[in-house]
Amino acid sequence: MRQPLSLLQVTFWRAIMITNAALPGFLLAISLIAAIGAQNAFVLRQGIRREHVFAICLTCALSDAILITLGVTGFGVIMERAPWVQPLFLYGGVAFLLAYGARSFLAAWRGGAALEPEGQGGALVPVLLTTLALTWLNPHVYLDTVILLGSISTQYEGQKLAFALGAISGSFVFFFSLGYGARMLRPLFAKPGAWRVLDVFVGCVMWAIAAKLVVSA
Repeated sequence: MRQPLSLLQVTFWRAIMITNAALPGFLLAISLIAAIGAQNAFVLRQGIRREHVFAICLTCALSDAILITLGVTGFGVIMERAPWVQPLFLYGGVAFLLAYGARSFLAAWRGGAALEPEGQGGALVPVLLTTLALTWLNPHVYLDTVILLGSISTQYEGQKLAFALGAISGSFVFFFSLGYGARMLRPLFAKPGAWRVLDVFVGCVMWAIAAKLVVSA
């Protein structure tokens, strides 16, 4: 006759099941976010400048948490049934990326203010608005977090919460590592020319993503 499981054994097996769902969510989220994009380039630049790093990383991670939650709870189905949503975010995102890319190229051409490695106490609100725009106006973020993670979460029926928490944790780890790890590059960016190179790189990333969005539309 099979003996009933003890409380310790039940707790152990539940922990194993949670890990089996949380770890894939954690790794998948990091792998999706890790590709260099407009949002990551902005976080990297602000991290080097040490300007509102905590607020920016928290905004990015919380935005991902909201989108991942929407995806896991079935919002991806709604997105698929509302085809007008995609072009709305697509062309809004393209317009913003083109404008921000132009701004980066202009900063590289002018130099001057962009040469200081550490921020000069710039206003928090405009920085956060830029962060939100780079996050919520990017159509790819909905594909990755809402639709892709949402659809994969269906494989973990009964463990969706663990999967979502794992993915959200991956987002927090990535953005805070990127934002605060960027300061290790400060010695390099003590050189004026390095800031111009970074601004050109950011501008190229913004315009390349905008072009990719238009081509794939």
